[in-house]
Amino acid sequence: MKTNFKGQHYKTGKPIDIRVNGGMIVEVKESLAAEGEFHLAPGLVDLQVNGFKGIDFNSGLLTADEVCELTCFLWEAGVTTYFPTLITNSDEGIAEAIEAIVAACKADERVNASIGGIHLEGPFLSAEDGPRGAHPLKHIKAPDWELFRSWQKLAEGRIQLMTMAPEWPEAEGFIKKCTASGVLVSIGHTAASPLQIQTAIGAGATMSTHLGNATHLSLPRHDNYIWEQLASDKLWASIIADGFHLPKAMLEIFVKVKEGRCILVSDCTKFAGLAPGSYDSHIGGQIELNKEGRLFMKEEPKMLAGSAQSLAWCVDHLTNSGILPLSEALDMASVKPMEWLGANKTLGLTKGASADFIVFERRANTIEIVRTVKSGAVVYQG
Repeated sequence: MKTNFKGQHYKTGKPIDIRVNGGMIVEVKESLAAEGEFHLAPGLVDLQVNGFKGIDFNSGLLTADEVCELTCFLWEAGVTTYFPTLITNSDEGIAEAIEAIVAACKADERVNASIGGIHLEGPFLSAEDGPRGAHPLKHIKAPDWELFRSWQKLAEGRIQLMTMAPEWPEAEGFIKKCTASGVLVSIGHTAASPLQIQTAIGAGATMSTHLGNATHLSLPRHDNYIWEQLASDKLWASIIADGFHLPKAMLEIFVKVKEGRCILVSDCTKFAGLAPGSYDSHIGGQIELNKEGRLFMKEEPKMLAGSAQSLAWCVDHLTNSGILPLSEALDMASVKPMEWLGANKTLGLTKGASADFIVFERRANTIEIVRTVKSGAVVYQG
C-alpha cells in the first residue's frame, strides 16, 4: 500500500512530502505547500511506561485487552514505540504481567509492533530509603539470573531493558550475562559507590534510568552516584522532564553534559491522561493530581507519587522552558532512544526508515497530535 503524507519538517520548517510503501519511508521530498499548519516528526519512543489513562501494568490485574487499550491511548499521545515497564513486585506478579503483555502482542500485530520490548525496573534495586523510591521493600532482592531467565522465557525474549542497582555483590556477573544475551542494562534506583558504578559500566551497563531521581535527599558534595554517572561518556542518560521531577538548572546541566546521549522518558503512571483530582493508588495510597499536572502524596505534598504526564508534555516543557529548541527535544523523545537501542541506523524522517511518525499542530506552545502513523498505517486520527 502506497501512502503520501504532507507537512512541515520538524527541523527545517520546509514543506515536505513523505511517501510510504510496505511500512517504510521510500521517499522524502520538498513540497510546494504543506498541509495547513501541520508538522511532521518521528514517532515518539517511550522507554518507561508504567501505565496510562487508568490502566496500570503493575496493578496485579492486568489483562491483554488492557494492554491493547493502553497502546491505543499512547498512539493518541503520539507514541509509536514504547516499553511496558514492570516495577518491583512479587515473582508471581511480574510473571502474570509478562503473560498479559505477551498475550496482547500475539492478539494484535499493531500492538506487537508498538511494544519495543519489556522494561524490567526491579526487583534488583537498592533497599535503601530514597534510592528505592516507591518500590516495595519486601520484594527487593539481589540479582538472580535463574529467576530472570524464567521471566525471559515467559516473555519469549521480549525483556529488552533491565534497570538495576549495581551495588549488589552479584551485580557484575548478572550484568555480563544480560548483555551477552542481548538485554540492555541501565543503572537506576541505586546507592552505589563510584567504584561500583564503574564496575557496572565495565560489565556492560550503558544507561542511567531517570538520572537525578530516586536518590537520597542529601548526597556527599564530591563522591556520589549522580556525578559518577554524569561524568561517564559510556553512559547515556534518561531523564523525566515533566517540570516536577527535576528543576530547570539540573535539566540544563544533564542535557549539556550528555549532549547526543540524552533520552526523554515519561515514566508515566496510570494517572497520566486523567483529570485533576484525588485518587487511590496501590503504591502510595491517597494521592492528588493538581491542575498544573503534578502528582503527589496527599498526606505529604512535597513527595511526588510518580509522573502523570505524557512524553509530548516533556518535549513541550524542555522547549517552553528555553532549554532546547523543539526539534532537539523531539529527537530526544524519538530518534535518540532508538539510536541507544541499536535500531536500524536509518532513523527519523529519512528514506529507508520505518514509517513511524506523527502529524501535529503547535497550539499555545503545546504539541497537539493530529495523526499518528505506525509502520505506514494511520493508527490515530484526531
